Amino acid sequence: MEVVIVKNPDDVAVHAAKRIVEFMIKKPDVVLGLATGNTPIALYERLVAIYNEGKLSFQDATTFNLDEYIGIEPSNPQSYRSFMNTHLFEKVDIAQSRTHVPECPPGENPRVIGDAYEQKITAVGGIDLQILGIGSNGHIGFNEPYSSLASRTRVKTLTQQTVADNNRLFASGEFQPQLAITMGIATILEARHILLLATGKQKASCIRKAIEGPVSAMCPASALQMHRYTTVILDEDAASELKESDYYRWVNLKHESLVDEYGYFHND
Repeated sequence: MEVVIVKNPDDVAVHAAKRIVEFMIKKPDVVLGLATGNTPIALYERLVAIYNEGKLSFQDATTFNLDEYIGIEPSNPQSYRSFMNTHLFEKVDIAQSRTHVPECPPGENPRVIGDAYEQKITAVGGIDLQILGIGSNGHIGFNEPYSSLASRTRVKTLTQQTVADNNRLFASGEFQPQLAITMGIATILEARHILLLATGKQKASCIRKAIEGPVSAMCPASALQMHRYTTVILDEDAASELKESDYYRWVNLKHESLVDEYGYFHND
């Protein structure tokens, strides 16, 4: 696991975007795994800006989102399909047919969505680069604490903490889903490369557990310790509880010459 510590949330977005652009230039038909939430918004804004400068194209890219609420229409402003349309898809040259979200509108059986989603991912050869955020309880996607490390895309009940954390996004009296469909931890770990982004002191505790704690279902993000090519990009606040932050900065400094010559990503 590579840990990169930068100054502030804007720097997190800039650094992450730089890596994604490099990957997409090398592999225009990239399969991207995408995340929603506050942290990725700045990243998507940065990617849209680079696209508008004529330095990036999504024309040949394919995307798979991590998760979606159960029981709301894709057109609902609270859906993650709407989120992605607003922040990325409708602002770049990607075809909607190449964007995938594990949608389960009212009346559809959520138990069949997961297997079908896994099959779609397999059909395109798997995810090349997965973008992740992290919940305050350590969840990635909607894999809440106690999620199996071998889990696949499936229905998950959101914890009371996650519901409370997300409540600010819903108006008073508005339907707030408490069930979701999410890629499983094993699904996420099959991505060839992973970028996890985190900002703010409210993420410091879960980041410490994910990076320096034991691998445990109690902190789903800790499973990333077992992934060959995971990079965690943090601002100083999110990194504030790490015991080995000086070492991570030292490693990044020593790797700068390698990055300048060979880039961020391995060829495999």
